[in-house]
Amino acid sequence: MKKNIALVTGGFSGEAVISYKSAVTIDNNLDRNLFNVYKIDINSKGWLYELPDGRKTEIDKNDFSLPIDNEKITFDAVFIGMHGTPGEDGKLQGYFDMLQIPYTGCDAATSAITFNKRYGTAVAGMSGIGVAKSVILIKDKFISPDEISSNLQFPVFIKPNNGGSSIGMSKVEKPSDELGYAIEKAFKEDDQVLVEEMVEGREFTVGVFRSKGNIIVLPITEVKAHADMAFFDFEAKYQGKSTETTPAEVDEVTADKIRDAAKKVYTVFNCKGVVRIDFIYNEKEGRPYMLEVNTIPGQSEASIVPQQVKAMGWSLKEFYTKLVMECFE
Repeated sequence: MKKNIALVTGGFSGEAVISYKSAVTIDNNLDRNLFNVYKIDINSKGWLYELPDGRKTEIDKNDFSLPIDNEKITFDAVFIGMHGTPGEDGKLQGYFDMLQIPYTGCDAATSAITFNKRYGTAVAGMSGIGVAKSVILIKDKFISPDEISSNLQFPVFIKPNNGGSSIGMSKVEKPSDELGYAIEKAFKEDDQVLVEEMVEGREFTVGVFRSKGNIIVLPITEVKAHADMAFFDFEAKYQGKSTETTPAEVDEVTADKIRDAAKKVYTVFNCKGVVRIDFIYNEKEGRPYMLEVNTIPGQSEASIVPQQVKAMGWSLKEFYTKLVMECFE
């Protein structure tokens, strides 16, 4: 008998536009021989399902059921395809936990910790995983950019502490007026701002997931922003301003260190489903530094995890089936 799967997309942040792109790919590749798929758009207007005839009906939040005419649809599992809040920060996960509905991806605690970049790097650093030195700035409690200059070496990256897709992120080469502007830009996206020292090296990113008890590392991708881009920001990620090489052209010694670090991160954070972990590999130290853990990685056709799945020799249909079936384990 087919299982009813709710594909949840949308969200309340600027990342919703990316969520909708991911949802198209996921929807097109969920196996209809195994699943009945209902795409639920959670946005400021409601939790809505659009019927084939164009009518819209709202989810009953009491039990996450879907009333359609005289029928009540309940769900065997939820495929979370939502970037940003409330799908990536643990809020939806906590809601589904209370309703005892299985879902793809990390649990509420892991999602909340990794969504907060400061907490994520703190947990990683305490576990022996390489992370950049950083300071956290709290809105209305931040005094002056001078406190950054005295605690960190430049260049630095300035980014909203909560959120993804590199929205509101800047690179500042040295203490200057640009520092204050970059902090102000990040504060427009979040009440907490993370300032990190730049780690020199090559940037790699890798998808990791668990299937039948085994942690599987997908082929590594190297990311290079184009020469006219200062770093791998939103424009580089989503507007073709970067080069992504999958599999990465890297020696096996380096690749093994990145894979080992990725498995350790996945284990330390008790991850579930597929996550994407970003690293800088410092060649002088021969060590990968974790940048962040993305618990809901992009799934558009051009996104990195789908690239890696195809490089592995799998179809997205096979891969998404593995993710859905794993949430029942």
